[in-house]
Amino acid sequence: MHHDDFKFEPVRGLPEELPEDEHIIWQGAPNPLRLAKDAWKMNWIMGYFVLLAIWRVGVSSATVPLPTAMGHGIPLLLAGAVACAVVFVMAWVQARATVYTLTNKRVAMRIGAALTMTLNLPYVCIRNAEAQIRRTGFGTISFELTGDTRFSHIMTWPHVRPWTITRTQPAFRAIPDAARVARIFADAAETRVSQPQIVKVDPAQGVSGPMAAE
Repeated sequence: MHHDDFKFEPVRGLPEELPEDEHIIWQGAPNPLRLAKDAWKMNWIMGYFVLLAIWRVGVSSATVPLPTAMGHGIPLLLAGAVACAVVFVMAWVQARATVYTLTNKRVAMRIGAALTMTLNLPYVCIRNAEAQIRRTGFGTISFELTGDTRFSHIMTWPHVRPWTITRTQPAFRAIPDAARVARIFADAAETRVSQPQIVKVDPAQGVSGPMAAE
């Protein structure tokens, strides 16, 4: 029987219905294997256990025949495989619970496997964006926010740019076809931010402040 953990969402990946003048232009999620490699460093974990196995074989070969010494390294390789399997499962759970969304007005991120939250990042609150794209097409798009917009690094990890703890940058991690998504974001953000601002004027008191054109 199919079970949808997020069937309470009025719109997939979003906590509420979109306004009439807003629409989704892209949705996606991390690739579990790529996320395991990027966020949990699965390749480094496996490499560590491989080096331990080689060291164990080298030490044992000084006292026992080589075939026997090679057998001493097998438990370490199995331990490494188990560790990588655990990491992959954690990445798969995170990826399954994640929905990245671009609309014509904002970036939205439904994240969190145990404690689900949705980050809403209007384009006017994003100072800059950086795309790190691999030759395979997978990549990460991170968003540098304006000074008054902050998020907890712990609460949003692994959906953040690495090593930006003091100034957390939310990120689309390990997404396929990242170059195309970056172009979609750039076009939408440029269109939204370049919209003219309407200045509301009070005849009695003068200018009261800018109001974004809808």
